[in-house]
Amino acid sequence: MRIISKLAAAAVVLLAAATSAGAAEKVTISIGGASCLCYMPTVLAKQIGAYEKAGIDADLVDFKGGSQSLTAVLGGSADVVSGYFDHTVKLAAKNQRLQSFVVYDQFPGLVLAVAPGQTGKIKSVKDLAGKKVGVTAPGSSTDFFLKFLLQKNGIDPTSAAVIGVGLGATAVAAMEQGQIDAVVKLDPAVTVLQARHKDLTILADTRTQKDTEAVFGGDYPGGALYTRPEWMAAHPQATQGLTNAMLATLDYIHSHSAEEIMAQIPANLIGSDKDAYLAALKNAIPMYSTTGLMDPKGAQAVLDVFSLGSPDVANAKIDITQTYTNDYVNKAKKAN
Repeated sequence: MRIISKLAAAAVVLLAAATSAGAAEKVTISIGGASCLCYMPTVLAKQIGAYEKAGIDADLVDFKGGSQSLTAVLGGSADVVSGYFDHTVKLAAKNQRLQSFVVYDQFPGLVLAVAPGQTGKIKSVKDLAGKKVGVTAPGSSTDFFLKFLLQKNGIDPTSAAVIGVGLGATAVAAMEQGQIDAVVKLDPAVTVLQARHKDLTILADTRTQKDTEAVFGGDYPGGALYTRPEWMAAHPQATQGLTNAMLATLDYIHSHSAEEIMAQIPANLIGSDKDAYLAALKNAIPMYSTTGLMDPKGAQAVLDVFSLGSPDVANAKIDITQTYTNDYVNKAKKAN
């Protein structure tokens, strides 16, 4: 917490130089599902005025999954992605370079759960062969996670039928109505389901450091802000401003109660079950980074995981250090 506080203070120095140059710079940020707590810092930064204070006029555009938000940036309709870091690795195999510049999730928070109607029938990942498994959207990080788990358990990654069910209420409804047999989801949807179904079977969980290490063998970064390197080169003040805003938001998260944080979140993202959302938020707070930095070992773990399940990645000889930069976070530290 002390580290983030120092970074936030340093960010004030940096943003003063940025804002003194003129009007706030408009930046369009595409989010892979604003209702997901994994992306909550991106929304919270807007609510507490962190972007504005950092000289950024942020326009947040919500999508159903990370793959769609990524497409928006690649297609030029958005400037920056708020999504999972692993997409940068997948794209590097296709010679499409994207770089993360500030990390807000130190754990991915992904959970593989069995639909209530399949309790007792699906007992392990191996039982998912031939089953319908929900993900936020095909090609999203939830889809990658499913394929990794199938591969890890000796199952053909294509043996399960992948169904896009979005996030939040739509994913919960698909589970409870029997449209899918299992799902890869994130909080608050996981906590909502656990509250409704006390015997909910969870096959894999990455919401804590211990669980993440059990699944991946080490740290594994989740949500981050990333974009094309050429955009960063053309907009250095905006990139620094976004970094400053995220560091200030992480400081806010780790210095306020879950109740205070929840009070800042738009009601439509919380949903009707406020108690479940609050419980999920309390569970999620340890997931958020305390430094904003990319751990090189964590980045390497993402590459190792994708190399296991994707021949394209395994054969691409990717330089993982080119998929992220800590320069902007380090600049904030040095300004203190």
